[in-house]
Amino acid sequence: MLEVNQTGYVLLGLLSVQPNLSGYALRKGVQQSVGYFWGESYGQIYPSLKKLTAQKLIEPVNTERAGRKRQEYAITEAGRAQLRAWLALPFHNDPPRNEFLLKLFFAQQAGPGVALAHVQDVQERNRRMLETLEKIEASVPKDAPPNPNMPYWMLTLGLGKALTAAALEWGEQALKTLARLEETKGVQRRANETSPVTRH
Repeated sequence: MLEVNQTGYVLLGLLSVQPNLSGYALRKGVQQSVGYFWGESYGQIYPSLKKLTAQKLIEPVNTERAGRKRQEYAITEAGRAQLRAWLALPFHNDPPRNEFLLKLFFAQQAGPGVALAHVQDVQERNRRMLETLEKIEASVPKDAPPNPNMPYWMLTLGLGKALTAAALEWGEQALKTLARLEETKGVQRRANETSPVTRH
């Protein structure tokens, strides 16, 4: 196998689904598909296209649309073989860097209401994400022509929905727990403020 970075495999994957895409169209494709679960560096797209072309895994295709010439890219047979070989390898999930969880972990050191506000924020974000995923699911035409990629896309979407719904359920319990903690801390603070200072 040739040496291809992860951005390269994202591009090969997109071009395997839809050929003849420009660099701009590939960027939009990332945003509207794998971008929901894969953080891609857009600054790496054009350098990766150049490298994939040099490796003969993709090939430039000059097209003309609406009277304007465009350079698009198509995956080659070598590119498909490279993608298939990579897909068969064991996957590696790097340890996540989640600032919300990091701040929650150390929240005992924060001021009153900080953790509660962070959980409320993440709940709102997750509600918006779940609405987006449900809209995507609803937008799939029931009578659309068969697409061999669709079952895999729907499985990916289904996991995203399940994880987001589970996070929302956790958030409801977390808000109740934090509210109780804040109430307990408030009682303790008021008791400390009103208790006389005893000198020894």
